[in-house]
Amino acid sequence: MSTGLIIALIVIAAVVIIAAVMTLRARGPRQGPSLKRRFGPEYDRAVARHDGDAKAAERELTERVQRHCELRERPLEPAQREQYEARWMAAQERFVDSPRDAVAEADRLLAELAGARGFPDGGQYEEQLSALSVHHAHHVDGYRRVHRAAHLRAEDARDGGQGTEDMREAMVAARALFEELVKPARHDGGHTGGRHDHGRERAALSGGRKAQTRGGHMPWAMNRRQAKES
Repeated sequence: MSTGLIIALIVIAAVVIIAAVMTLRARGPRQGPSLKRRFGPEYDRAVARHDGDAKAAERELTERVQRHCELRERPLEPAQREQYEARWMAAQERFVDSPRDAVAEADRLLAELAGARGFPDGGQYEEQLSALSVHHAHHVDGYRRVHRAAHLRAEDARDGGQGTEDMREAMVAARALFEELVKPARHDGGHTGGRHDHGRERAALSGGRKAQTRGGHMPWAMNRRQAKES
């Protein structure tokens, strides 16, 4: 092989390598914004968990997408939907007398509901949360908060300042994911999912002596704007 041919091959190889590097660099900057749009607050949480290392956070989130992006959520039967809605209502009503039992029930309910929709089983909490973050990134933190509240021991709760108000806020935040999971698919006409019984729910939460705290305040008396801010 002549020297000229060898030089030509080296030049061609160098051009190919440079082109590949430039292509990767061109694709790289778009990944971050795309993941940030998809994951929203979960993106910021991942960056914080990696001590500000955005690249490490993006690798983690990309891996989540690769694992769970093809998951297809199963629809609920109308009877299932009604049962889940009734259980959520009961948990909220129970909060007045037993906040800790109420958040524990909410945690179990979300785990069961997610499993029924086709997400990993609730016994695999971290994997279930990971899959939920891919498909419901803007609402999954409520589940995380109520799960943490449900599994915090009473003595740890007192030491860490986990009071009734914190648990109430966790329940309110978790409701957003509950509504996402319980609502019917677009093609399923008639029932409107978790929004169907809001009038009955408001009445149950604001009526009667049982729903009042010692100071006379209603633990769930807040409008939807306040709920989103909590």
